[in-house]
Parts: sequence; structure tokens; C-alpha cells
Amino acid sequence: MRVAIGGSSGFLGSALARRLLRNGHEVVRLVRGRPAAADQRRWDPDAGRIFGAGLDDVDAVVNLAGGPIAAGRWTKERKAELRRSRVTATLTIVTSLSPDGRCQRLLNGSAVGYYGDTGIEVVDETWPQGRGFLAGLVADWEAAASHSPVPTVTLRTGQVLAREGGFLARLWPIFAAGMGGRIGDGRQFLSWISLADQVRAMEHLLTSELTGPVNLTAPVPVSNAEFTQALGDRLNRPTAIPMPLTPMRVLFGREFVTEALRFGQRARPAQLLADGFTFEHLTVQQALAAIEPTSRG
Repeated sequence: MRVAIGGSSGFLGSALARRLLRNGHEVVRLVRGRPAAADQRRWDPDAGRIFGAGLDDVDAVVNLAGGPIAAGRWTKERKAELRRSRVTATLTIVTSLSPDGRCQRLLNGSAVGYYGDTGIEVVDETWPQGRGFLAGLVADWEAAASHSPVPTVTLRTGQVLAREGGFLARLWPIFAAGMGGRIGDGRQFLSWISLADQVRAMEHLLTSELTGPVNLTAPVPVSNAEFTQALGDRLNRPTAIPMPLTPMRVLFGREFVTEALRFGQRARPAQLLADGFTFEHLTVQQALAAIEPTSRG
């Protein structure tokens, strides 16, 4: 299979490309600058263009492009950029596809933030949109993907556990220094997935018949307090003192702290499980144990 990847330089896109190549697939990396390798193809989402052959010579496309959520304060301008970066990239992809073309599969980025704060409720893909900026952002992202003329999956991804990127890359050195702790009361749920299972699930979905939203999360979400204990145990460091939120509010603002740190989702991967996908890492302890402490973070 020949697969184009948007967001190919990110840690998820890079990991997916490595797995696909290892398993005998071809990869076309969509890049914003001048292509520097034979497997790269220039695209300009702001202009709605994919240069060269576009997507006419691939069998599937995986779009993971979008600005990082935790890169700065959620100012009005920053929130607009987070939305624009996701919607324009997605629309560039879907308008480059044809119902009669070679490419007949789209996996588009999404997130469990769609559900808002779910408390102790277990939610699957049928759960309605929640409240808040992140829920609205994800809903707009998925709405852009809904214009796709080919079978499409929206990847409602949880927190991906990896040293290479995501929230664990930021938490690891804090916990390793013995300064980690739960956030707030620690009762908010964390829907997580190991990096290995994340890329395995995306590869699985490239040839699946599933369409629509699919939760990319491990079957057993944990509370923030449980995750804190598991990471502390993994690094053999204490976690008794809660992490102070006041500095985070100063740096990122109250809205970010509330939605990104205090909100939680207890998501179940109902679609993946029904489709026969099996997870390598069923518990957060297994996922953390598989991470090499000397890996780059």
C-alpha cells in the first residue's frame, strides 16, 4: 500500500511512517518546505494545494497535521490558529480526493477532547459532543473531514504515551526529578494509549471497513491519581505532593488548565474492539514499562 502522511514530521507521523515502511508499505511524506528526499512531496495547506501528483498516486492518506495544543497561552489569536491549522489541512486533503480516484481511504486526526469532561461516565463513539473550547475545536476538525468523498475515519486519540512527544515527554523529567504529583484531586480520567498501539491501530484502520469516529485509546482508562502513581513507580520517585496549578495558570491561562489538565475523558475503544483489534498494552503499567528510560524525550 502507498500511503501519504500529513504531519509526517511530528512524533506520531514519524512513528507511523517507520512502522509502515518496516511492514513493506510505501510512504509519501507531505512537507511544507522544499522536498529534500524522494519520498517527500510539497503541500501548502494555507493555499489548499498539494503539488506534483497530489493524492492521485496513493492508496490512502493519514492526516495528522495541526498546531500543538500546549505550545502557548490560549489567546483569541492562538485559538484561531489551532482551529485554522487543523481545518485548512483537512480541507486541503479532502478537496484533493476523488470518489473515483486511486485513493479510497482517509484517516484524519481527531481527539477524545471531543467529549469534553465526562466525569466517571464511560463513553464510546456514540457519545455526544461535550462543552468547552477543545470539544468545539475537535468538532470543527471532524466537520472538515466530513466533506471527504472517500471512506473516512476520524481518529479520536487519547494521550499517547511516548518519550518522543506528547504530554509524557513533558512529564517524564518532572517525575524523574521527584517533583511529580497528581493534578488537582486526581479524580479526572485519563484516556491513554501506548505509541506502539497507536501506530498499530492506524495501520489496522488503513485496511478496515470502519468509518466515522474511532476512539484510539486503551480499553482501561485510569484516573490522574492512578497514572501519577504508576509513573512514580516506573521511575522509583515519590509522588505525594500535588503539582501546583498556579504557575500553570500564570503561564497558560485558566482556560487551558481547566480543559487540558482538569477535564478528563473515560473513553472506551468500542469500534476498535468490535473490529477485532488487539492491544499489546492493556494496562498503563505495561505501557510505561515498555518505554526505555534512555529514549529521547
